[in-house]
Amino acid sequence: MAPWNDGDGTPRYSCLYEPTTATPQHKLPMVVYLHPSLVSADSAKFINLLGSLYNAKLSDSPSREGYILLAPEGRKTSHFYPWPDDSGYGWDNWYRQFNPAGDIKIGSTVYTENVDAAAIDHFIAEEVATGKVDTNRIYLTGWSNGAAMALIYGLSRPNIAAIAIYSGPDPFGAISDPCQQVPVAGTPKNDSEIQIFNSRLAVMHLYNSCDTAGLCANISQRLTDQLHALGIDPKNVILDAMRNQVTSCDASCGTDPNGDASITDNPEGATLGFMNHARWPSAWLPQMFEFLRDHRLIPPPQIGNLN
Repeated sequence: MAPWNDGDGTPRYSCLYEPTTATPQHKLPMVVYLHPSLVSADSAKFINLLGSLYNAKLSDSPSREGYILLAPEGRKTSHFYPWPDDSGYGWDNWYRQFNPAGDIKIGSTVYTENVDAAAIDHFIAEEVATGKVDTNRIYLTGWSNGAAMALIYGLSRPNIAAIAIYSGPDPFGAISDPCQQVPVAGTPKNDSEIQIFNSRLAVMHLYNSCDTAGLCANISQRLTDQLHALGIDPKNVILDAMRNQVTSCDASCGTDPNGDASITDNPEGATLGFMNHARWPSAWLPQMFEFLRDHRLIPPPQIGNLN
């Protein structure tokens, strides 16, 4: 797609994989893939998303197989992750001004929109403008830092029906985050809270029982509790090293709900956990697609029209 300059003046890019069957008369669902940190949007080529482009069943209609794949690219920036992931390509889920209205003024201070969110907005809108997208079926998937971004973005955009993500840290507080916040659906009481705008989001989250930096505990405890408080019941799928579903985290890989990236204190998480984290769960893609298909966007009823 043509480059677009974000609010910081940084050129932003996105890859688009559009089946020839997608037309304004034959609209298809769209999946937005957000890549992990330290790699690019080209990583979509090395997992099996492209192999399903023409035949995945993400729609209720049997005549509408396949989907449009949009893969925006992150930017080089600082991360609150341990070395070597403390800077490089990725997504900023720490500056949490994700208001869908854009820039917000509070008193005399203007809080600009998160530029990564604005870039995703732009590329989604550009493809939607072609008329080829089933706008009731715009979905997100992501991996690691991309999964964290997919979650916070999806919680902030009422046009996103569902997400199916892999091994994403809690975007509101994980590892060395200096400003952990609690997501709330209403007006925040102070800076310890952050407002989200899509509490109807359907969430499927796959992650490893032994995951890097103790992420299993971070997701199963801190993040899941926060989503429950928003009225969201995520479908969590915990995987062992053989990619079989299990019921609990491996305590030897970290038990801190904030995560634990210390190789000294959590050597299993830094070794076995990292190896598990670095493998995309290809065998689970049909279940991820099935979850997305089961959750189309249903606009809330208008006042005076509750039928």
